[in-house]
Amino acid sequence: MALLGTLLKRKLSDEQVANIFVNALLDVVDNGFVEVAELINEDVAFVKSPEIDSKQNGEFALIVIVGNLSFLENIFESDQAERVEQIIFNKLGKMYEMSGNDFQQIVREYQSFISRINHPSKNMIYGMSKAVFEKYKLNEFQDDYFRRMQAPNPLFLKRMDEVMGNFIWNWDAFFKKYKMN
Repeated sequence: MALLGTLLKRKLSDEQVANIFVNALLDVVDNGFVEVAELINEDVAFVKSPEIDSKQNGEFALIVIVGNLSFLENIFESDQAERVEQIIFNKLGKMYEMSGNDFQQIVREYQSFISRINHPSKNMIYGMSKAVFEKYKLNEFQDDYFRRMQAPNPLFLKRMDEVMGNFIWNWDAFFKKYKMN
């Protein structure tokens, strides 16, 4: 039966993969950020609620996009990863009303930012959690000890890592359903 399932997998082009990827990521951010904002606003690591508006998902969307794009190289051959990534930049550029190259520049800046604040760690999910902390200026809501250190409370980061893990594309499940042309 497994062989039959393999034969019946739908073949997708790079364009179709990019479409599915972009639409699914933006959908999960649009639907999931309400809960993320609520979790942050109610987190016990903060002495005062950051009061993040559930509609302020722009920074979060970029963090999720950058985090997920970082995994493409591990999934595809390098030339195919580049093709799919370029299609993604073009699609997202249109959605954000800019060129694909301009959107790519924003992604590269975010990648650099995440790499810098995450150094020396190479764990992208941890970097994404730190990026949320920085982009939403959460330091000012922490207790004096961590605020003076200008470092996120490690317990908050641990909880945020669990949250961010839910926003990483599940390539294994994808390839059980589809195969590439």
